[in-house]
Amino acid sequence: MRRSMRALPASVREVGAMASASGSRVCANLSRECVSSAPIASSGGSCKRSSFLPSRRVGALRSAALVSGRANGLSILRHPRIVSTCDAGFINVRSEATVAGKAAQLEQAESQAELDQEKGLETPQKIRGYPFPEIEARWQQYWEDNQTFRTPDVVDTTKPKYYVLDMFPYPSGAGLHVGHPEGYTATDIMARYKRMRGFNVLHPMGWDAFGLPAEQYAIQTGTHPRETTLKNIDRFRSQLKSLGFSYDWQREISTTEPDYYKWTQWIFLQLFKRGLAYEAEVAVNWCPALGTVLSNEEVIDGLSERGSHPVIRKPMRQWMLKITQYADRLVEDLDDLDWPESIKDMQRNWIGRSEGAELGFPILDGNGTLRDLNVRVYTTRPDTLCGATYLVVGPEHPLLQQITSDDQKQAVAEYVEAASKKTDLERTELQKVKTGVFTGTYARNPATAEAIPIWVADYVLGGYGTGAIMAVPAHDSRDFEFAKAFDLPMRLVVSPNDGKEWDQEKAYSGDGKLVNSSYEIDINGLSTSEAASKVIHWLEQNGFGTKKVNYKLRDWLFARQRYWGEPFPLLLLENGEIKAVPESDLPVTLPEIDEFTPTGTGEPPLAKATSWVNTTDPESGKPARRETNTMPQWAGSCWYYLRFIDPKNPNALVDPEKERYWGPVDLYVGGAEHSVLHLLYARFWHKVLYDIGVVSTKEPFQCLVNQGMILGEVEYTVFRDTRDGSFVSADMVDGSDYYKDERISESLVVKKGESYVLKDNPKIRVSSRAHKMSKSRGNVINPDDIVSEYGADSLRLYEMFMGPLRDVKIWSTNGVEGVHRFLGRAWRLVVGSALPGGGYPEHTLATDGAPSKEQLRALHQCISKVTEEIDNMRFNTAIAAMMEFINVANKWTDRPKEVLEPFVLLLSPLAPHIAEELWCRLGHSQSLAYERWPEANPEYLREDTMTLPVQFNGKTRGTIQVPVGIDQAAALAAVTEDGNFTKFLEGKEIKKTIYVPGRILNLIVK
Repeated sequence: MRRSMRALPASVREVGAMASASGSRVCANLSRECVSSAPIASSGGSCKRSSFLPSRRVGALRSAALVSGRANGLSILRHPRIVSTCDAGFINVRSEATVAGKAAQLEQAESQAELDQEKGLETPQKIRGYPFPEIEARWQQYWEDNQTFRTPDVVDTTKPKYYVLDMFPYPSGAGLHVGHPEGYTATDIMARYKRMRGFNVLHPMGWDAFGLPAEQYAIQTGTHPRETTLKNIDRFRSQLKSLGFSYDWQREISTTEPDYYKWTQWIFLQLFKRGLAYEAEVAVNWCPALGTVLSNEEVIDGLSERGSHPVIRKPMRQWMLKITQYADRLVEDLDDLDWPESIKDMQRNWIGRSEGAELGFPILDGNGTLRDLNVRVYTTRPDTLCGATYLVVGPEHPLLQQITSDDQKQAVAEYVEAASKKTDLERTELQKVKTGVFTGTYARNPATAEAIPIWVADYVLGGYGTGAIMAVPAHDSRDFEFAKAFDLPMRLVVSPNDGKEWDQEKAYSGDGKLVNSSYEIDINGLSTSEAASKVIHWLEQNGFGTKKVNYKLRDWLFARQRYWGEPFPLLLLENGEIKAVPESDLPVTLPEIDEFTPTGTGEPPLAKATSWVNTTDPESGKPARRETNTMPQWAGSCWYYLRFIDPKNPNALVDPEKERYWGPVDLYVGGAEHSVLHLLYARFWHKVLYDIGVVSTKEPFQCLVNQGMILGEVEYTVFRDTRDGSFVSADMVDGSDYYKDERISESLVVKKGESYVLKDNPKIRVSSRAHKMSKSRGNVINPDDIVSEYGADSLRLYEMFMGPLRDVKIWSTNGVEGVHRFLGRAWRLVVGSALPGGGYPEHTLATDGAPSKEQLRALHQCISKVTEEIDNMRFNTAIAAMMEFINVANKWTDRPKEVLEPFVLLLSPLAPHIAEELWCRLGHSQSLAYERWPEANPEYLREDTMTLPVQFNGKTRGTIQVPVGIDQAAALAAVTEDGNFTKFLEGKEIKKTIYVPGRILNLIVK
């Protein structure tokens, strides 16, 4: 969709325009407040705005424009305060020869200015290579005023679509640091690029704004979470706009708005109605510090993902979602996605699909008689059944009390109490000393008919499998350690394929041939896979067990005992019945309360809002209570990509026709840390919505890209021996207490080989390391500071130039300066250098003459390279190609517009502000956002000449440029006529010529 020029940036309000047929022009008065009485024909020009022209010069220049305009027979722009709209006009100011000469002068002056800056001398434009503050503010205002990037509600569906999406942020109080814009810049580049390739582009932004941080802040300060959230959103939005991202802000959403979470609640009701949401008494991850339960995915190394608080296991009645019902599909459909294999593997491992057998071990009473009771176990190694010498049940096992003998009840009870205070991580740590208690009871191994003891141990988790295992210590490391600790029997039943004897020093978990396995079933001599199949068949025939597929994935614990979240649309009646709130009554809005502190007992803060909690069933009129838990933060982010497609629809989650056109998301960019949280949950909800006909695709995100983390600047550390105060080389430091580290400035170190050393004492090696940005380390870089100092385009370009998008990278402010200088060179290529008194020339250096073949070759090679690299999201190499072009182009004495314009278009997705400004200065009356992307002409991608190495008597003496495909005679003639080789031929005779076409010419002379 093209945008009219009826309102270029509002600050462009001052002066008339001048231009020449040569293409050196001044673009004028492109605002609503100024209009030419008749269109002015032009082939290009340089943009002239108030920020470049002090107001005291307006009158003089306007007079000059009037005189020059009348002389050329053109209609001149009137006073900006009199008229209301404007077309761009241009007037001749320089000849082509003058422009070419001026270009050389400006380049020379700029080179001197750069040298002066390097020496620390003041120049008119110290640091700033071009006037980015004015440019960026102006174009951001223009994009906003004209809604340049708005995606229409009704699009041309005959055009291809491109839905590019960021993982929308949680608006924290800290705002953005320089690591955040990396992914946002990548998606913005692709959005801008695809628009120029003719795609309908959907590129929205919103806020994942429910969650613990705002509530924690409310508890500490008394500020309502809504107030904090809105303030944080305003800050985030302002920061994102300052970076020039081309979001369609008309589609902005927040998960905390009732119009949004109405549909989150609606989705929950669909889950509830289909039996996918249920209440259950389960052992949960309870975080006392946060006062809420956490899902397994929110617990990392025994600590809460947010805040790193200790987490314990505790039985509670909770709302659960049956994500396990979709486990197979969640695994199988990964194969169809263009995602990093590492992320797909993480999801596969988290889901943990395995095949094996589930079987029962009958319980024996004190006399050895079978009781009507079985301990059921799941095993992935049914082939080792004859090697099961004991059973272990977890402390949470429901049969534990029944199977414990009277004389062991106290010991078992004490053990269970101790285990309840440990996290799952502590319980399953491989290195920990194994603990356990004998229950006093035995079970019968169905394959050997032996009585084997039943133990309780905390390394068996109640939430996985059946909560009990058959222990095969000879072939499982945990069982082996436990058996050694309690002197339990071991039996080797799988002999290694290499024929080595088992040394009983560790468990053998590999494949092999079955031995010692001839009892009720004979599987001796079979391979492990053959034995497993035979055992499963035998179990099924005899009613002992069945083949079973199991998952590590647990159902999603979906309730939180906090305030700042989506209320559940459920009612509890006096008879215990749980009813769904009618869909017509949605949303169930979150009530305003003043006290958010969790009770610590598991009762949510919403329970205090009694007037809200106590209600009536709208169908029966009977008293009812609302559910007082809230949904987890992940609820709103499970489906937001769908709401962006149709954000204002009051009657449906998303319009089916719009969903069919825009779905699925074509490019989704975000951090790898969401691999088993948001990404897994969103896929689950999407599949439910697919099953009920709300969406037309099986998966939400077709292509996923994880941006690499940006670490803080390198920190340099020197070590000092506190005994005598001397420095110690980093590689000599051991763990002794008397070595103390001190952070030092980068100015005190110098690189030596692959290491850093002290400048004043090169024998002392310095430790150098980059760390994750954090407030506690004091290494957070605020993007606002970088934008203020170097501009948004410099920040965007630098973050893309640091290295491949997916790699971890180290921040360096010096690197931003380098990229800023590149943009300055791009500016000077078109506009020229700053004038001695400040400001910039009222023209461009563009000429209308036909470009040379060399210029076209440089351009089209750049087009080809940049296009290929952006297509593959290799932005760093795309930028490198543009830098190569600038290095070549800045040497040209004439700069054809035919070459400059395509280059500006190439630059625009990465550095849009400066590109828009240059495009305007080149004489265009519309934003370049929807201009056609340049196409490389294959004719100019082929080299006409090549560099041929020249040898004399086998020694390379130089090179020569020759036509591609040159034959031996012509190559020889070229060398003999080249003065650079005269000294190697004088007084000598060519005895032999050795020519490898296109590779080398070797002359044997005497």
